[in-house]
Amino acid sequence: QAQLVESGGGLVQAGGSLRLSCAASGRTFSNYAMGWFRQAPGKEREFVATVSWNGGSTVYADSVKGRFTIARDNAKNTVYLQMNSLKSEDTAVYYCAAGSTGSAWYSSTRRVAYWGQGTQVTVSS
Repeated sequence: QAQLVESGGGLVQAGGSLRLSCAASGRTFSNYAMGWFRQAPGKEREFVATVSWNGGSTVYADSVKGRFTIARDNAKNTVYLQMNSLKSEDTAVYYCAAGSTGSAWYSSTRRVAYWGQGTQVTVSS
């Protein structure tokens, strides 16, 4: 059982930065990988990044590699997504995801045990 609550979304100009946070409760947070996915209107939910249980491994989508950084603080039961050099195509609802194992993974939603409710990120051009 887990509950995930995202924060940090909002409106930002192209080229700007935002940091999303996801606070977890109700589960042994440090045992599991965590991730971020995003979904724009009319599109499938898209993989963004994941991080392993101890932060030792990360996986990124090509579209965000070099611009976004995923990190976690197990003492705070929190995972972060630092988003830099934002583009209009980054506009989406961003969802925090708790993995079913401790390993970082690429793309598959089958590895997601729990989802947050999402936070809107809008990048203006």
